[in-house]
Amino acid sequence: MTTALVVVDVQNDFCEGGSLAVVGGTKVAEDVAALIASGTYDTVVATRDHHIDPGTHFSETPDFVDSWPRHCVVGTEGEKLRAPLEPGLFDETFFKGEYEAAYSGFEGSSASGTGLADWLRQHGVDAIDVCGIATDHCVRATALDGAREGFAVRVLESLTAAVSPDGLEPVRHEWAQAGVTLAE
Repeated sequence: MTTALVVVDVQNDFCEGGSLAVVGGTKVAEDVAALIASGTYDTVVATRDHHIDPGTHFSETPDFVDSWPRHCVVGTEGEKLRAPLEPGLFDETFFKGEYEAAYSGFEGSSASGTGLADWLRQHGVDAIDVCGIATDHCVRATALDGAREGFAVRVLESLTAAVSPDGLEPVRHEWAQAGVTLAE
């Protein structure tokens, strides 16, 4: 089995000090960078929120379910990867949500227009380990879509940060129902 690491949305706006920060985001960036540096994975990809005009996804009065404060707007500091992560660490990056809400990395595409599932298959990947931000939103959706696409999926939960850490039990149950496994 060939396993790729999928790093989900570890961007400035989702880390401490960002417009939609989650507690622990900066530590996730540091720990994921250390994992990449360890050489454990031959294939490492990133997903990034990449908003131009995502419509009702942005709101001045967000409900934090379907609408959110402005975040990860193309060309802003908030859209960039959180240091010490940088583009050169990844074999490919998949951008999502330019003109609509997009939570799963499988909704994104590379600069060449290739979707994540197709890219992984083209590179002989049949299993993915998922980490990043936020556990209960984009990591959740990416893991579920990965399973739907036929990949063996494992979430590296200790390398994630959640919007609502106290509400993760239903997410874990949903993953289990989809065949997604967890690793610490």
